[in-house]
Amino acid sequence: MRLFFITIFTLLFSTQTFAAAMKMVGMKGKASDVTKTITVNMYDNYYEPKTINVKKGETVRFIVENKGVLVHEFNIATMKMHKKHGPEMLDMMKNGILLPNKINKERMKQMAKMNHKMAHSHSNSVLLEPKQKAELIWKFTSNAELFGGCNVPGHLEAGMISKININ
Repeated sequence: MRLFFITIFTLLFSTQTFAAAMKMVGMKGKASDVTKTITVNMYDNYYEPKTINVKKGETVRFIVENKGVLVHEFNIATMKMHKKHGPEMLDMMKNGILLPNKINKERMKQMAKMNHKMAHSHSNSVLLEPKQKAELIWKFTSNAELFGGCNVPGHLEAGMISKININ
């Protein structure tokens, strides 16, 4: 019984902590509120554009396209959040979900049943195979120092990061 309460407390606390961190970077936006569209092209060691300018309170539609030959992510977060997310991405590689040029979606479904982090279902992020395109709608609600980054192991460090300026 005690283990049950400890597990419930841990889940609630980690969910609240994640929600607080997400509020710090903004929130999932509504298509009807979009005031700007920004195209982000992902190559194998960089993003275009390198700098993204938005306004506090603005809802932005990001059209993200992977133009490289490797799997990439576009994740809106603080640097601290990127560093925390990196090990999750490494675990996805170790568990056969993230392959160099493919996402094993069946393996992702299987692993997500045991560890929800393996589902990679974050509203501030898209994970794409080569030549894929996706849309991410984000409302910028704070003045936090934000970056768009790829947390596939080694990619952020190689230069796959864009500074997001909030004016």
